[in-house]
Amino acid sequence: LHMGKTMKEDLTVVAKYINKLYPPEFNVFSIYAELYHNYFASQAKKNAESCLEDKDIYLLLSWVHNFYPKDMRKDHALAVELDKVKLGSLLPSSLSKELENKYLDSEEVTVKNALSRCLDKEIQRWKEDKEPEKLNGHFQSELLGIFVIQSIYSSQKRAEDISKAMGEELSRRLLKELPAFLRSYRDAFEDFKEKSRKHRYYKPILIANINNCWNFR
Repeated sequence: LHMGKTMKEDLTVVAKYINKLYPPEFNVFSIYAELYHNYFASQAKKNAESCLEDKDIYLLLSWVHNFYPKDMRKDHALAVELDKVKLGSLLPSSLSKELENKYLDSEEVTVKNALSRCLDKEIQRWKEDKEPEKLNGHFQSELLGIFVIQSIYSSQKRAEDISKAMGEELSRRLLKELPAFLRSYRDAFEDFKEKSRKHRYYKPILIANINNCWNFR
């Protein structure tokens, strides 16, 4: 953030004031821009090659795909001059792709584990002597019907905020995880239906789970 702010502010000064003090053939703005870019890119590469946590990978990819090319280089005070320089990306494409795959792999596992924990909690609720919650006057499982969908949607949205391509790739991956989750959910529910007929809230629990189907569709 500090490097990005410094680069943006300094290049704005160069574009507005310093550039016009030199003959055009000196390419003053280009020289400044290339030096700043090369340093920024070297630091980004150094960070990318170190051990990063998921949140750091997300932030770095956000810089590569969004903050740097859009917020900084498309700034109204810099865009015209920067378009002449052709600086390229903050990271080599191979390294950027490696980080993208790491992030997608991690996010896929995170969502998969979250869905599994959610189902475990729901199964545990069925075993308790409690009536299911009501939403808009109808028995429903907020945990399943809302949490699962939000987990998938939020994960897709985060990836899409990095780039459209990453959002599409994660969507493709998660659309494989969702049927697997639903099969596990169905199997657990069938088991409950078969073995828990004497449960005090057997019928409300059945109704709650049937009402979940519309949300999942």
